[in-house]
This record gives sequence, structure tokens and C-alpha cells, in this order.
Amino acid sequence: MSPPCHTSALLLFFMALAAAGAEQSEERSCDVVGDESSESQMERALLKKLEPLSHMRFNVTVEKGETENYIYHFRVCREVNSTSHDFGGLVQTNRQNGKTTVIGRINETQVFNGSDWIMLIYKGGDSYGRHCSGEKRRAVIMISCKRGVTASSFSIISEEREKEQECFYLFEMDSSLACPAENSHLSVGSILLITFVSLIAVYIIGGFLYQRLIVGAKGMEQIPHFAFWQDLGNLVADGCDFVCRSKPRNAPAAYRGVGDDQLGEESEERDDHLLPM
Repeated sequence: MSPPCHTSALLLFFMALAAAGAEQSEERSCDVVGDESSESQMERALLKKLEPLSHMRFNVTVEKGETENYIYHFRVCREVNSTSHDFGGLVQTNRQNGKTTVIGRINETQVFNGSDWIMLIYKGGDSYGRHCSGEKRRAVIMISCKRGVTASSFSIISEEREKEQECFYLFEMDSSLACPAENSHLSVGSILLITFVSLIAVYIIGGFLYQRLIVGAKGMEQIPHFAFWQDLGNLVADGCDFVCRSKPRNAPAAYRGVGDDQLGEESEERDDHLLPM
């Protein structure tokens, strides 16, 4: 084989290896139960809303006496162990013997929400042995609203396996992603207040510039309609004086000094001798 052909073959070989590695490294995501055409816009929107949690791993340990000692591994719309290719989104590990059981798979996902919660369901887990008529396991994860926290408090609530059908594992966790969008709209009162303050600012600044630049006013005369506001201030002061004072202005003084009458009469007598004779 000629050197150019040998080089081309090597390049094609390495490109094939790189493509295969990229395909294997790409993690699978949630696939909603049913045909792709039957997926609703709400389900797609909820899965997209939960996407920030896909890079996180959650674990919880449960010990019930000496017979039950498990660790539950959970990921949101990602496989717990991507190398096994089992679609396991929630996996149980027995700490005594190391046996793993897939509780729910991401290729059989259901998702719906309420006002402040999102419920994620993984179906198609490993089959029960003696319980629930041997049906496949199912994991239900209730994600509740908690603002300011991306994700926390992952825990198992219960396992319902005493029924003949529809058994499930129930988990819960907190996340701000389940919270409704905060209403940032201004109230009517806020809008009116902002409008009023804006109009006052335009009136003062615009009037000041007009008085200074067009009219050529100086000092206090630069205030728009200065005479009007001055008269209004005087009227307000008079009204306040009239309403707030407890005593009429023309009322005689409540206390007069000793000898006031005599001083008044004496002043009249002193005026008499000034008249012409």
C-alpha cells in the first residue's frame, strides 16, 4: 500500500473511533411514555425546565433492621450508570451483597405538575419477585417548590408493595425549578405613583429651563409659576392658622397687668392739658 493510501486509511480509522466514542459518551435523556407524536407541549416544557438538574446525582441510604440496607441512586432524566446502558434513572443497591435493582427507567417517563410541584415518574423497572403480582417496579419523585435552592432534601417516603397492582416507590425533593414564576408586574397604584412623580419632575425641570433660558429669570423667579405657588403657600398657611389655633386672633388677652386701667386713664388726663385753651 502506498504511503498516501496508508495515511488516508489511518485517518478514516481514527475518525471512526472518535465518532463511536462520541456516540457512547452522549448520555441518554428522558423519553416520555408513548409515541413521540403523542408527547404534549406541557411534557416537553417540564422536561426542559428540569434540565438544570440533569448534571446532579442524588443518593439516600435506608436502613430497616438487619434485613433491609439499601442505597438509592437517582438522576433527573439521565442514566445512573451510563456504561450499563440499562436506562436506569433510579437504582437501588443492596449494601449487604452489592446487588443492584432498577426501580425506574428514563425511557418510560411521565411528568406533570401543579401550582408549586412537579411529579416525575419512571416506569419499567425490574420486576417484583413475590410482591405486586410480579409487575415491573415504578418510581415516583415529587419535586416541591423551595425558592433559592436548586435541589436538596432528596429522600424516600415509602414503598407501596402490598397491593396486587400499581405498586410504587415514593421519593421527594425540594427545588426552585418547581416554583411558579414570580409576578413582576407593577400594581395600578405603583404605576399611578410613577406617572405622577414623572410628571412633577418634567414640570419642574422643564419650567426651570424655560424660565432661565427663554424668559431670562434669575433667583427664585426661575421656579415655574413662582407667584402662584407663593400665593398658594400663603393661603395654606392662613388655612392652617385658622384651623389649628385654639383662640381667635381678636380675643382680648386673658391676663392684664396691675394698674392697666389707671395707666389708661392717666394717659387721657395727660392729653387734656395739650388742648388749646
